[in-house]
Amino acid sequence: MIIASATGWNRLLQDPSGKRAASRMNRYGQTMVIDKGMGLHQFADFVQLAGPHIDIVKLGFGTSVLYTPELLKQKLALAKEQGLIIMPGGTLLEAAIAQQEIASFMDTVCQMGFNGIEVSDGTIELDRKRRTALIKEGISRGLHVITEYGKKEAGSLIDPEELAFTAECDWDAGAMLVTVEARESGVDVGLFDASGKCRDSMLEEVISRVKEHKRLIWEAPQKQQQVHLLRYFGAEVHLGNIAPTDVLALEAMRRGLRSDTFEFGVSNTFFYMI
Repeated sequence: MIIASATGWNRLLQDPSGKRAASRMNRYGQTMVIDKGMGLHQFADFVQLAGPHIDIVKLGFGTSVLYTPELLKQKLALAKEQGLIIMPGGTLLEAAIAQQEIASFMDTVCQMGFNGIEVSDGTIELDRKRRTALIKEGISRGLHVITEYGKKEAGSLIDPEELAFTAECDWDAGAMLVTVEARESGVDVGLFDASGKCRDSMLEEVISRVKEHKRLIWEAPQKQQQVHLLRYFGAEVHLGNIAPTDVLALEAMRRGLRSDTFEFGVSNTFFYMI
């Protein structure tokens, strides 16, 4: 017989793939959302509806400093009530490095109530020693640290060997996950070409070189990119720079509840049978 679901839906309909655990702490396939400026009420509605299906929220770029402190603290509290990691964009830390205000940045991140940071060098140059020190500083302050590999300039490509080395060093330093840069556009940067299509030969080389590639988050803001990576890796792939309005659509694809990945559920009907 089929095990019932607490949601009221038949379990085979709720998750045909059989791979999306009820607890986000026990599942692969994390989803990182980029928030480019949702207001408090919009954000509250968003986390109420989509909170169970996301894991990380990034306040894009340097937008965190444009909030009033009261509003920012309220947004952070709402995210943490849902068990989410919420962090400022890596560009803000890069600005702090350029302005020689790293200590001030870290202090304010903690005072405001963020529980994560992104360490990146998409716009600046950051040597290995300093990158490691920033990761360890974040961890010492009780923050989840997610790093990012890649440059933001149009035409920037992934160097698979460099990515493998950077990721290994970041994980050794204590980073939780490493994000592969694709910006919020997903066009002509990193893994994707000028039309937004995946460079499969590059992807295959990365996978061959990065031993723990399941700890990579692939920025994939476009639907075609999400579908491609889901079909390549399966529902368990970590995806980032997802627009808030696309979260449920992505979760539906992870579960085989959308035509693009309908096959995810077809071969798993035995999962809930006893």
